Amino acid sequence: MAVRVDLNISLDGVAMPADPSPENPMGADWGRLVEDYTATRTFRERIFGDTSGAGTTGVDDRYGAAYFEGVGAEVMGAGMFGLHAFADDPEWRGWWGDAPPFRVPVFVLTHRRRAPIAFDNGTRFEFVSATVTDTVHRAAAVAGGADVRIGGGVGVVRAALEADLVDRLHVAVRPIVLGRGTRLWDDLRDLDRRYSVTSEVAESGVVHVTFTR
Repeated sequence: MAVRVDLNISLDGVAMPADPSPENPMGADWGRLVEDYTATRTFRERIFGDTSGAGTTGVDDRYGAAYFEGVGAEVMGAGMFGLHAFADDPEWRGWWGDAPPFRVPVFVLTHRRRAPIAFDNGTRFEFVSATVTDTVHRAAAVAGGADVRIGGGVGVVRAALEADLVDRLHVAVRPIVLGRGTRLWDDLRDLDRRYSVTSEVAESGVVHVTFTR
């Protein structure tokens, strides 16, 4: 079992763009940040249910496919689930419609009390008020020996890195400069010393950097 993270970041380390709004709850530059990932065949099939085979292949798609492989449980923050945008909507079931792509138990870190939400494809959201360390251990207990993925957002990922919980960190560095937003690397000096670091450049120009314990 390993604890894994996959994030899209800009050249200047922004993982969460600035200026979220009702129209752009993930920030105005979110589309730019994830453009190459959302163009892949894996993303189109797994997120949008598009089985036509459309979408890019190659290096970006290979990493996109690996994102879902071998995962037995997921941990995410309230923002990734959408509670920052739909905090007062008791019917809110996440961004992903009736077939969320996770297909495993998902633990959502939040101080808001909500009943668990189960979907036919095996996804089950459980809302917990706990530290990221305790939640990762809880996720590992139900993962059946498979990996635990910390899906985001960036605050949860940073907390997990600071607590030395992450065994594998993959960042897809898109060659854009956002200038504003929440950065991944702040106050994580010497993080690279804990890991073996490799990189691979995709056809899109995205640099896939992997930190492996």
